[in-house]
Amino acid sequence: MKIKKAVITAAARGERLYPVADTVQKAMLPVVDRDGLTKPAIQIIAEEAFSAGVEEICIVCAPGDEERYRQTFENLHSNLLKAYLNVNWAKKEAQQIETLLDRLSFAVQEETLGYGHAVLQAKDFTKGEPFLLLLGDHLYVSDVKDKSCAKQLVEIAEQQEKSVTAVNPTPEYLIHKYGTLTGSLLSDGNGIYQVKKIIEKPSLSQAELELHLPHIRMGYYLCVFGMHVLQPQIFDILEAQFKTAQDNAEELQLTPALETLAAKEDYLAFEMQGRRYDLSATHGLLQAQLALGIAGKEREEILTTVLRLLAEK
Repeated sequence: MKIKKAVITAAARGERLYPVADTVQKAMLPVVDRDGLTKPAIQIIAEEAFSAGVEEICIVCAPGDEERYRQTFENLHSNLLKAYLNVNWAKKEAQQIETLLDRLSFAVQEETLGYGHAVLQAKDFTKGEPFLLLLGDHLYVSDVKDKSCAKQLVEIAEQQEKSVTAVNPTPEYLIHKYGTLTGSLLSDGNGIYQVKKIIEKPSLSQAELELHLPHIRMGYYLCVFGMHVLQPQIFDILEAQFKTAQDNAEELQLTPALETLAAKEDYLAFEMQGRRYDLSATHGLLQAQLALGIAGKEREEILTTVLRLLAEK
């Protein structure tokens, strides 16, 4: 099995980033990447997918955003080449943008009917193939040298030939923010679990009763990392659940579909060696920028600046 396609969901308007999200898509917020180049956040996410061997990317966007994304990237490409003629970093950045545009497709989510509904819009793009799923407002920093978070996950999915969700141990006071799961550790180890149950944003009491894992240290649970490799069967589940959601005037979420997947077939979780940063969270953009800076080529300068600021306070 080879993972050739990735889907990035970026249709939400980003209310938590008011007022900036009123004028700029949150996925286009500028962030300095590990290579020292300033990029739109979604470009960093796309390059995360490319690092795992993905060849094509589909962005699930809101109505009207496809043109905005394409126009913005085309303008960035043109401006880099005109304003910084023969400057190496600008040529490198322009080439990265050109590569992205050549491999980019869009699917429009006409109505904001939930995360699962956004994923469902990419069915035609995937054409019955397994795919890497990423969030358009999460940046990822790997703890493994020369291997991105996406590459870690894709390698496991290709070896196991199953749907795999990335997870990492999360302190109990944060689990109300994430899908949380339990399962059995596979005999060969390597942080791979057979998923038994997954609950969206559980209460602590619910997690203590239903989601505790003996392999995870006390006070921690395995929470979804915001990254999956999914087999095409997930679309059949989402379509069936969408009908029920419509009848009940509810949004279609992904977690119930994953729970159904776990009941129907082998579905795995992989304990990621890395960290994820939600740009929409309070101070999320700041945290992501610091993490990328510390993981990048300007690490020493960033650490020195942070230490100086702490010392001054």
